[in-house]
Amino acid sequence: MPYKKTVLGNGLRILTVPMPESATTTVLILVEAGSEYETKEINGLSHFLEHMCFKGTTRRPRAIMIPRELELLGANYNAFTSTDHTGYYAKAINSNFPQVLDLVSDLYLNPLFEPVEIEKERGVIIEEINMYEDLPMEKVHNLLQNLMYGDQPAGWEVAGKKEVVVKLTRENFLNYRKQRYLAGNTVVVVAGGTGEDEAIAAVEKAFSKIPTGAKLPKAATVAAQSAPALLLKTKSSDQTHISLGFRAYDVGDPRRFPLAVLSSYLGEGMSSRLFTKIRNELGAAYYISSQPNLGVDHGEFVMSAGLNHEKLPLAVRAMLDECRALREHPLGDNELDEAKRKLIGRFAVNLETSNALAGYYGSQEIVAPEVLTPKEEIERYREVTAEDVADVAEDVFTNHGLNLAVIGPQEKGEVLQPLLTVE
Repeated sequence: MPYKKTVLGNGLRILTVPMPESATTTVLILVEAGSEYETKEINGLSHFLEHMCFKGTTRRPRAIMIPRELELLGANYNAFTSTDHTGYYAKAINSNFPQVLDLVSDLYLNPLFEPVEIEKERGVIIEEINMYEDLPMEKVHNLLQNLMYGDQPAGWEVAGKKEVVVKLTRENFLNYRKQRYLAGNTVVVVAGGTGEDEAIAAVEKAFSKIPTGAKLPKAATVAAQSAPALLLKTKSSDQTHISLGFRAYDVGDPRRFPLAVLSSYLGEGMSSRLFTKIRNELGAAYYISSQPNLGVDHGEFVMSAGLNHEKLPLAVRAMLDECRALREHPLGDNELDEAKRKLIGRFAVNLETSNALAGYYGSQEIVAPEVLTPKEEIERYREVTAEDVADVAEDVFTNHGLNLAVIGPQEKGEVLQPLLTVE
């Protein structure tokens, strides 16, 4: 699907993705603001601020007004915060595009940050943090990030720590927004059945008064490691949850394409090697998968599983054996072809809707050095050779890049240390 990029005089980027047959239009606003743009004293502020944008604006001062109006339009809407960007979106039928743009741009441009609403939402954020503490399947990924990057922004949790969240003030919100919510840091995507000229004109009008200013760079991530690393969080549970991660590439590295093919073969789907070995043959897990996580200046290849307690060492050994096999034995022609077919088919299916295409194009524009169309990305996957995959396996699956985070009832994680070798 083609797209058009328009850069306004104030630096705001507009991406329009026409889908003439679509009954819906998605408006997505992305800004370069996330946990990796924070300092330790305000960790969690990007996420907290995202919540507060729904709690009243200068034009819609009561917290109920924005969600009520969006829901009366039948809109699908939400917001999210990641390590390197924050997003606000709504999708509705094409005829409701003007109202949807008005609402989403309003919450982005004109939040009030009323002290009484900050205090109420502070409690919500604390409960969200508590919720993830009770979801080891999710929490273990935070442990892995902390293990791999330590006490720097890439190692902190997006939601922040409770002891920091309770101290955040209205002044923190205003200062941070003044630094980051600027035209040059912002991308507006309109994808769907709305006409391109109409969309561009409407966005330009809605954002005519967006603040401008110099972009502040993100602190560089330090990714140094010389030996395998292990982090265990002892917790009573019916499963042991693990996140096994290797240091990989950033989002602009061309090796991300063979890495994606490798992941498709190794851990994506019920026919993958990890699923076949760990679940079907060993009966050690219910869920197991792999995926690349690629950031602005760092990246990881991650395997995740929920395991039987007693089979934890056996499963970890088997997972590393599969990684070792990819280092030592290149994929055969059939294996490579099947991995590509799985990857390309899933990729295409996942881009059927206006919101999916908005996210696809917008996320590239906000974090990647180039924007590829789906056709161009598929062609990159098709060009991957068995030698490319073997080179990536050799480069990524190393002892000095190996990390294992564990949440389970085990008391001594040291018993796993001898297993942590892939070479």
